[in-house]
Amino acid sequence: MKLIVISPENEDSREQSVLAQLFAAGLTSYHLRKPTWSRDQLAAWLRSLPAEFHSRIVLHSHHELAAEFAVGGVHNAPTATPFAPLRSHAVHSLVELGGLLDARARLVFSPVFPSFSKPGYGPAFDRDELRTLLALPRRAEVIALGGIDATRIQACREFGFDGVAILGAVWQAADPVRAFAELQNALHAHAA
Repeated sequence: MKLIVISPENEDSREQSVLAQLFAAGLTSYHLRKPTWSRDQLAAWLRSLPAEFHSRIVLHSHHELAAEFAVGGVHNAPTATPFAPLRSHAVHSLVELGGLLDARARLVFSPVFPSFSKPGYGPAFDRDELRTLLALPRRAEVIALGGIDATRIQACREFGFDGVAILGAVWQAADPVRAFAELQNALHAHAA
C-alpha cells in the first residue's frame, strides 16, 4: 500500500522542514493543496523546495506550473494540462468511483472515515458495495482519504484500497514526523 501525505491548506511555517524529513523517511508522494494561494505564492513555495523533491509533488492548483517545476503529477486538472505524468482525481461517491475504475489515474476516494481535519465530514456509502467495487479488475489506483490514522490502515487494506492519503493525522500531530513513522509502521505491520 502507498502512503501519501496532503499538505495543510494554509501556510504552515514548519511545512517544508517537516516535508524534507518525511521525504528522507520514505515519503514518495506529497499532494500540495493550497486552494487560496496565488500562482506566484505556489511558485515561490516550489522554488524554495529542493528540486530533487519536485517529482514527488502532485499539484492541486495552478497546474500550469507542472512543466516548469517538473512535478510528479496534477490533481483534478483539465485534460489539456500539459506535462502530467500522474493524474489524480477526487472521488466522493460510489457511483463516481465505479465509473472511473478503468481510468489510468489515481482516484482519491473520501471520506472513508470521519475526518480529523474537517469536523462533521464523514462517510456516506455502503461498506459492502465499496468492497465489491474495489475487488473488480481496474486500471485506476484507488487511495483512501478521510479520518485515517495508524489504527485504520488495516481496515483500508481490507476494503481493497491501494493506499492511503493522510492530512490531519500528520499535520495535527504534535510531532508530524513521528506520526508519519507510526503510519509507516502500521502500513508495514499489516502488509500481506
